[in-house]
Amino acid sequence: MAAAEKPSKSTGQRRPRAEQPGAGQPSLANRIWYRLCQRVLQLFWVLLYRVRRTGLENIPAEGPILLTPNHQSHLDPPLVGCCCPHRMSYLGRASLFKFAPVAWFIRSLGAFPIEREGRGFGGIKETLRRLRRGEVIMIFPEGARTSDGRIHPFRPGIRMLAIRSGATIVPVAIEGAYQAWPRWRLFPRLGTIHIHFGEPLLPQTIQELGEDALVEEVERRVRRDHAAVCSRLTIAQKLHR
Repeated sequence: MAAAEKPSKSTGQRRPRAEQPGAGQPSLANRIWYRLCQRVLQLFWVLLYRVRRTGLENIPAEGPILLTPNHQSHLDPPLVGCCCPHRMSYLGRASLFKFAPVAWFIRSLGAFPIEREGRGFGGIKETLRRLRRGEVIMIFPEGARTSDGRIHPFRPGIRMLAIRSGATIVPVAIEGAYQAWPRWRLFPRLGTIHIHFGEPLLPQTIQELGEDALVEEVERRVRRDHAAVCSRLTIAQKLHR
């Protein structure tokens, strides 16, 4: 009979806690709730804003995925969430979570808070945690809603998230949401909104690019796709005259 193995001596170092299978994953009830809200909102967007989505073939079948749209209005998160075939999470400013009913609702749809003041380490850690589980996260590289409808310079940070999680980056172009609800307007109005999912940047490409080069490339693709959407809209308007 083999001798019992002696326990090894402690090295005094704390081992990282392994994530249990399924840890942090939404429950069945939450998944059903999310899909129900998604279907209801899809009908809402089509009826009131005639939402058009293109480029769905550019979204990978599996995560982790970082969606990086331009930021036109408060409508952007639910718009992109309804147009994306995957369940999506997104960062929201911490002030949105101060009112309990609102906090419960947006958390149930995948939102989690990030502090705008300071470095927002809590939000960054949660983003990485979710990406490493293979989830889809939406981040606005501009950092805030546009004040004039134009795309503003993208901020750094997306490369670190993509590199540490192995995520694919999918640029997203939004047009029409600013006209429907600009930041200076108290309530939204009717309009037509277009969402385009652009050509993805795969992990290998992200590895080859530095921080500045990657941010420039993501911004370039969003601007290019946004310009193409605007061009198609202009042509369509001329044909309908």
